[in-house]
Amino acid sequence: MSQYTADEMMTVAAARQLRDGTACFVGIGLPSTAANLARATHAPDLVLIYESGCLGAKPDRLPLSIGDGVLADTADAVIPVPEVFNYWLQPGRIDVGFLGAAQLDRYGNINTTVIGGDYTDPKVRLPGAGGAPEIAASCGEVVVIVRQSRRTFTERVDFVTSVGYGAGPGDRARLGLRGGGPRTVITDLGVLEADPDSCELTLTRLHPGVTVERVLEATGWPLAVADDLSTNEPPTAEELRVLRALEATMRAAA
Repeated sequence: MSQYTADEMMTVAAARQLRDGTACFVGIGLPSTAANLARATHAPDLVLIYESGCLGAKPDRLPLSIGDGVLADTADAVIPVPEVFNYWLQPGRIDVGFLGAAQLDRYGNINTTVIGGDYTDPKVRLPGAGGAPEIAASCGEVVVIVRQSRRTFTERVDFVTSVGYGAGPGDRARLGLRGGGPRTVITDLGVLEADPDSCELTLTRLHPGVTVERVLEATGWPLAVADDLSTNEPPTAEELRVLRALEATMRAAA
């Protein structure tokens, strides 16, 4: 169990961000894996909310999509999708939004819509927004989990699907966004946090064995580095055991 991959370190680090007893709006993919790992380890009372209307879902395997029946079967309640947004999300009743990204910029703006060209004629058309813009706008805070490279961490995203801090301080207030924005970004190299004054993402923690130079090389802008930069603890044997068991359930269900 002492050997682990960069993706496993990233997922474990993301799971550790989630506090027991909080309500978490979960995206499918890496966010769902990390949230379910948290619930199965240190945060048994974490309330998982999925866009399909499943409140308090307790899946015994990783869901394949927000429409996976295991979410409804294990939820405390299943409500209409409009009610998820109108009653729970938009009024600020959800503590943490957990999102992925195809592109991310220095102010935490997220692109999951198009890459290259323009909206009508892109090089790549991505899955799109889904509920991510509302999650980014209204949750108490947002945690983003994404693999880090210059292709992903760009000076400016090709399309703003979900607003982070816009162009800098004051933009969220100007746009009337209720939530706190992307406080933390977890990557396969380390952890970035939004500076409270500049709103720029700042490298605050490295994963074991990763250097600052490697992180800077994987970032498409001059990344700020915290003076008190620290290193994350590696995954424990229990975290790895649970994570690998969860991932095995998804392979079995696919």
